[in-house]
Amino acid sequence: MVALAIVLDVAFHGSSETVVNAAELAERTGMARRTLEPLLQALSRERLLDSTRGPHGGYRLGRPARLIRLSDVIAVGLNSLDDSGLDLSGRLQRAVVEPLWTEFDSQAQAHAEALTIEDLLKRAAAAGLRKPVGEPLNFVI
Repeated sequence: MVALAIVLDVAFHGSSETVVNAAELAERTGMARRTLEPLLQALSRERLLDSTRGPHGGYRLGRPARLIRLSDVIAVGLNSLDDSGLDLSGRLQRAVVEPLWTEFDSQAQAHAEALTIEDLLKRAAAAGLRKPVGEPLNFVI
């Protein structure tokens, strides 16, 4: 969910000309920067985000929103999890919970394969959310 929140925030607040910096992202999502940084790096490694270094650096989408499937973003998030502390190996776990989770996972995967970041941006617009306006155009004729 965190990886999806990151990519959607970057898609919503960034553009091909502007980047979203990690501090703003952390503030808007309510997460600590140290929580976001590993995911930002993983998303950049997978080319879902492009990163720019420096004082005016930040992140933008690595490809058009219509080409970023939710399943790709979710996969990065899941691969970034540290679940080494989970040891659920009881009989009920093996007989009921694991098969149920596999069922949930396949249904969620199929749904995530069908959706893109562009679809989520459309949902944001339908909910009345508007992209922030950048600096106003200032020109003289």
